[in-house]
Amino acid sequence: MAEKNVQSTVKDEALIKKRRDQLVKAAVSLIKIKGFHRTTTREIARAAGFSIGTLYEYIRTKEDVLYLVCDDIYNKVSSRLKTAIALKRDGVLSLKEAIKGCVNIMDEMQDEVLVMYQEAKSLAKDALPYVLNKEMEMVGLFEEVLEHGVASGHFQLTPKEKLFYAHHILVQCQMWAFRRWGLAPRFTVREFADLLAETIVSGLINREKPGPVDPELRGR
Repeated sequence: MAEKNVQSTVKDEALIKKRRDQLVKAAVSLIKIKGFHRTTTREIARAAGFSIGTLYEYIRTKEDVLYLVCDDIYNKVSSRLKTAIALKRDGVLSLKEAIKGCVNIMDEMQDEVLVMYQEAKSLAKDALPYVLNKEMEMVGLFEEVLEHGVASGHFQLTPKEKLFYAHHILVQCQMWAFRRWGLAPRFTVREFADLLAETIVSGLINREKPGPVDPELRGR
């Protein structure tokens, strides 16, 4: 899916990137506290360090700011997740490393992750499909790791099961960002990541294949 083209009247690509990075940082800090709809473009411009007129040289609408925020976060998370995945190692170690790396990303980018998932519903219709596709790219990274585990003989998963577990693992990693208020008093991020990795890998190795569904229960 094509990336949304956020128009700018400025021609200097390096300057566009610099200003938009400032916009994203300022917007995240404000949206986290006030929410997207209660945050004004004037407040974002002030927090970014320039005038409202300058802001509109780099975007056209307030929704453009939210798109840039979500796109920037997804790109950073995806990039760092790829770095955390080491497919040259055996399947079990690769999956454990990917899970721990993803939890660390959720810890370091907690504010950004919370803003992304809380406010993505406010994206314009032409931007939402692209951003959701970014989410599926992250799921795809875990599918690759699981496939590596299948190829190395550690896991037995069908394609549909790989998709299921890829979604499941990503959501479990994100739990640290959404539930850290309840987990952090009892767990360090390392303890949480280690326990999560061990739990998921153990479950995959020792799981039993589900039996046939009782015909009387089918469709309930």
